[in-house]
Amino acid sequence: MMSSVAAAYSSLGTCTWLPVHSQKRTPPPLAFSSTHHRTIATSCSYKQHLESESIHLLKRREAIGIGLGLLHSFLQPLPSSAAESDSPPCELTVAPSGLAFCDKLVGTGPQAVKGQLIKAHYVGKLENGKVFDSSYSRGKPLTFRVGVGEVIKGWDEGILGGDGIPPMLQGGKRTLKLPPQLGYGSRGAGCRGGSCVIPPDSVLLFDVEFVSKA
Repeated sequence: MMSSVAAAYSSLGTCTWLPVHSQKRTPPPLAFSSTHHRTIATSCSYKQHLESESIHLLKRREAIGIGLGLLHSFLQPLPSSAAESDSPPCELTVAPSGLAFCDKLVGTGPQAVKGQLIKAHYVGKLENGKVFDSSYSRGKPLTFRVGVGEVIKGWDEGILGGDGIPPMLQGGKRTLKLPPQLGYGSRGAGCRGGSCVIPPDSVLLFDVEFVSKA
């Protein structure tokens, strides 16, 4: 994409606004579950364009949901955290979509609204219990817009609610069990050298804490 933009605009002497259609990206928690359209300012030089694109990608790395931006953190060893193990298991309820959930703590604050910027802590595990990502270990909750595809589908549904799933309330803690189609699907995530941190067609478990609105 960058090379085609550079070829078309490298000879321009003034800056031009150019609509760019980004390719489908592997969703974070945590990232993009659908093709996004964005507008970027093409630079007066190829170097400036690269800098603009780099800034955009760095911002997206904060979204997990759990996408390509967090794969670097998937590959790092995660220190243990008391927040990951202090909650007892609870009985899961399966919604029509296939998403299973249970509330470990029902919040007392307002529910999130679609498109709203919120903060959430989480621990992500494979079905065998192996932790692949944790915001608690990083000491910083994930900030993202809920319900607009910035995180994987199971997160949007699990937080906003849906058919058979009540919305989370601020301050609440919920366990989510995502079937592959609501997670990273057949592609998996964090794949490198023939192995994947999240293998294709994985069932994922998330302990999610709705911290606050951002």
